[in-house]
Order: sequence, then structure tokens, then C-alpha cells
Amino acid sequence: MLVQRPLRLVPIHQYRSFFAPCIRAAFPYLTGMMKLTRVQDQAIQALMAGIVGAETFDHAFAGIRFDEIEGTMLYAFARNEDVASDIEDSYSPLIAAVASRVLNKQVDVVVVMPKVLQ
Repeated sequence: MLVQRPLRLVPIHQYRSFFAPCIRAAFPYLTGMMKLTRVQDQAIQALMAGIVGAETFDHAFAGIRFDEIEGTMLYAFARNEDVASDIEDSYSPLIAAVASRVLNKQVDVVVVMPKVLQ
């Protein structure tokens, strides 16, 4: 004989922690904004300097600051508009790969803005 138990109501906040990792994995742009620490910023800079070389880094990346990550987008600030567009056009895929490694998060897009817009 089958015994039927009454339904037990469970508060929704208990389910939220169960489903949240699935939602974040399916929609990485929903994870919110995270400010990078100084250590993370400098780690990305150091790895970029090692890859592109000291002369190129001093010319193109002087004064850059990797500021925050929102979903899969990394925001950085460069010293002026010309440098920002040069970095974004020439080094975005490389920066994305390095940042993904340092932050242990997927970075697909790198947006570099001049410090004037900060």
C-alpha cells in the first residue's frame, strides 16, 4: 500500500542557492560587477609586460589600469584616447586571455577607455 505524504513547503531562498550556479554558468553576463584589486591589476600588467616586451609595454601600456569586470567584459583605463584605441584594437584578445588566467573567470571583451572618462 502506498502512503501519500503531505507536501512540504520550502522557502524560495533555499532554492536560490541551488539554482544560482546553473544560471551563472548559462548566463555569465548576469554575475554582476567586480572591482579588481591592486594585486589583480598589477598581475595582468606584469604578464602583459612579459608577453609584449618592456619597450612595447612602456610605449603602449604606460599608465593603464585594469579596473573592473562585469560578466565577461573587462574595463580598463588608458592615459588618452589614442592609446586606448590602440590597445583595444591591437591587444584585446591577448589581454582577455591573460585576464582570464589571472582572474579565473572567462573574459571575452576588453573595453579600454581614456582616463578622462573615468
